[in-house]
Amino acid sequence: MEFFDSHSHYNDESFDEDRNQIIQQTFDEDVTRVMCIGYNVEKSMKAIEIAEKHEFIYASCGISPNDIEDYSEENLFKIEEMSKNKKIVAIGEIGLDYYWNKENKDKQKELFIKQIDIANKYNKPIIIHTREAVMDTINILKEHPVKNTGIFHCCPLNQELIKEGLKLGYYISFTGVITFKNAKPEEAVKLVPLDRILIETDSPYMSPEPLRGKRNSSINVKIVAKKIAEIKGIPIEDVANATYNNANNVFRIKNKRT
Repeated sequence: MEFFDSHSHYNDESFDEDRNQIIQQTFDEDVTRVMCIGYNVEKSMKAIEIAEKHEFIYASCGISPNDIEDYSEENLFKIEEMSKNKKIVAIGEIGLDYYWNKENKDKQKELFIKQIDIANKYNKPIIIHTREAVMDTINILKEHPVKNTGIFHCCPLNQELIKEGLKLGYYISFTGVITFKNAKPEEAVKLVPLDRILIETDSPYMSPEPLRGKRNSSINVKIVAKKIAEIKGIPIEDVANATYNNANNVFRIKNKRT
């Protein structure tokens, strides 16, 4: 079995002391493709740097709603320039977050739409961060269609969001949240067909049970796959193969195992 971690942040400072070691361990543990996700200009540049050093790692660039202070025309231009890099296979993470940022909703929407425009200009999928902003997120995606759709990253266990996202052609990605004791993920996971599901760690965050509170790494994406297999009543091999192929499809990466 091989696994594809569709969302990680090896550009985070918590990996500064042992980044290369953790990345090598990841590959040795059969996680043979990894996405390193940008969320502001600095971290997008770092994601490219990491991806260029490791053949099996790919990157994205973007400004997240929680990095709204990074929003300027100059920085949008930098994101657009970065999107031309051959290691950049998506724009993101981008979207809306009304949990942490309630006072700047209009600015978040504007930034989201402008980055959708960049994705369409350079024929990239998008990676969506949405929190407590379901209807506004869906409405923007309907009003500003993304040619290559994308992914609902760390998808909230909201059945309406999942149904609408699937209708619009998006992939649904689950993290270690589905292993949390009070999560009740069964109905949400069952809604997503095997050909539209992805797995991710969101490393160094979102460590699954029984590792909550510890730094997460891509190795733990196998725990997410195992939980999905249990919920769907299928072998973990089926989940590994489907999510690997799905990630290659959405990111337009040649489906040749590294």
